[in-house]
Amino acid sequence: MCGFCGFTGQIENREEVLRAMTRRIAHRGPDSEGYHISGEGQRDSIAIGFRRLSIIDLKTGDQPLYNEDKSLVLTVNGEIYNYRALRDELIEKGHTFTTESDSEVLLHGFEEWREELLTKLRGMFAFAIWNCADHSLFVARDYFGVKPMHYTLLPDGQIIFASEIKCILEHPGFSCEFNEQALDGYLSFQYSVPRETFFKNVYCLPPAHYMWYKNGEISEHRYWDSTFNPDDSMVLEEAVNEIDRAFANSVEAHRISDVEVGCFLSSGVDSSLVASFFSGQKAFTVGFDSGSHYNECEYASALAKHFGIEHYSHVISDDEYWNSLPDVLYHLDQPLADPSCVALYFVSRLASELVKVVLSGEGADELFGGYRIYHEPYSLAGYQKLPRWLRRALAAVVSVFPDFKGKSFIIRGSKTIEERFIGNAYIFNRQEKQRLLKNIPATDPAEMVSSIYQKTKGQDDVTRMQYLDINRWMVGDILLKADRMSMAHSLELRVPFLDKEVFAVASRIPVKHRIAGGTTKYAMRLAAKRRIPEKPADRPKLGFPVPIRVWLRQEKYYSRVKAAFLSPAAQRFFNTGELLRLLDQHYRGKRDNSRKIWTIYVFLLWYDIYFPGNSKSQENQQS
Repeated sequence: MCGFCGFTGQIENREEVLRAMTRRIAHRGPDSEGYHISGEGQRDSIAIGFRRLSIIDLKTGDQPLYNEDKSLVLTVNGEIYNYRALRDELIEKGHTFTTESDSEVLLHGFEEWREELLTKLRGMFAFAIWNCADHSLFVARDYFGVKPMHYTLLPDGQIIFASEIKCILEHPGFSCEFNEQALDGYLSFQYSVPRETFFKNVYCLPPAHYMWYKNGEISEHRYWDSTFNPDDSMVLEEAVNEIDRAFANSVEAHRISDVEVGCFLSSGVDSSLVASFFSGQKAFTVGFDSGSHYNECEYASALAKHFGIEHYSHVISDDEYWNSLPDVLYHLDQPLADPSCVALYFVSRLASELVKVVLSGEGADELFGGYRIYHEPYSLAGYQKLPRWLRRALAAVVSVFPDFKGKSFIIRGSKTIEERFIGNAYIFNRQEKQRLLKNIPATDPAEMVSSIYQKTKGQDDVTRMQYLDINRWMVGDILLKADRMSMAHSLELRVPFLDKEVFAVASRIPVKHRIAGGTTKYAMRLAAKRRIPEKPADRPKLGFPVPIRVWLRQEKYYSRVKAAFLSPAAQRFFNTGELLRLLDQHYRGKRDNSRKIWTIYVFLLWYDIYFPGNSKSQENQQS
């Protein structure tokens, strides 16, 4: 696990700028650093910086790496789990390797297969290859977007690319400007909608894409898609067998390392299944001291004992959580209003004291149908047999009533899947955003996901929801926080559910085996029961429970948020009267506005970190 950055073109103090950019991601790779600078005095020149977290081939795996004639230069962030098989194949074809690292297969594989290399890889990766002969740059990102990749094109046609946006901010040719368009999407989704970022003209390369840069121009291409092709003839036992086989194989592949590997552990089925392979090794858990509902340490400890695992836990105090927010948001690069970011930050810190690599359970819900909202198409099925005009009329009537049990059911039942589901987080609708925002047009969130839904026309609603979450929620929220919070502590986080061989199985499972009765992730839970106790296998999806709702009704934290809601940044972007109305409603117990309040509060904290005094962000950032 590592981080890299680079830029083309000539600037003053090129090496000093590159080193300053690379220092910004020293947390991603504290073990070593490396640089490649070529083309002095030429427009078609490159400067590449690299920071390494040594995991495989500790002695000779430093980067940048070069091919036999040094015509290609590689930097990569991630791990290639099938590198040994690819290495053997490439040696048979005549390629000469100089290291034992997994990274070198990318160089020789690119020489041999060009873009077709990508579909041969099994792993998580973002990498860049510079061709010294024709001055072209090839950049690629893994299938699901586990590893990040950002870039910007400067007005003179030169490119800057980096694992984290904070590197780009160090380049003197980049003008750091706030992207107001991103705020509109963020208020609905709680994250910046990919490919947009909160920095104008900075983009993230989408998952399963590669990019060519040459002569000032960029071209992007998709090389793989997470398409579901359910096999309705598949019987339940076959589905369970295939899941068990594929996941066991994936965990084995993901444990390849020259250093110790541990795992995260909660009381849920996903992390419990991962932990079942870790007998005699280490597992890590965090919880909160705000009541048993918010603390899974005791459950996790019992599971660890059952599996024969060394268990380490930490209970996060209220003040510890709140005081960590500036550091968390700095490492995220962008505002992300998922409260579990902080829990992931602390469990990563805990793990990093003892291991350099952990496995975690991200991706199981998206692939196997684990979120409770995926049951909604079945819940609404009977009601939606009523004529649509009648359902619309009933929804219009009840929408003006005070909240009552069943109101949401009537309103949501009047809508199509495209209208009611934009992903796992839906914070503000268009009308709410219009009341909140000053001088920023509010977009209908459904418009932002319409292109994703277009690709799944004709498929069942559950599959369409999963596909949407894989391509939006998982990239913008789940994997963003997983990467940034682990790497903040120089910890490599691996996700064995997000493996192309596991997805090959998940994509074939019929919806009746994903959602059965009131049970989500049905076939996967049955597979898990072969390896873990029945209680965690059946445990409902909890996520990472964080007591935001409770805290915001305490004077101490209410006052802290209120001060932010009256700040200059708040007055610049929002109608502060509306902000205070949301906050006071919640504080007095009239309505649970916690998610809405938290979304705005996180943005305001982030804005003051990266745009203090509306000056260039890097002048006042952390070192």
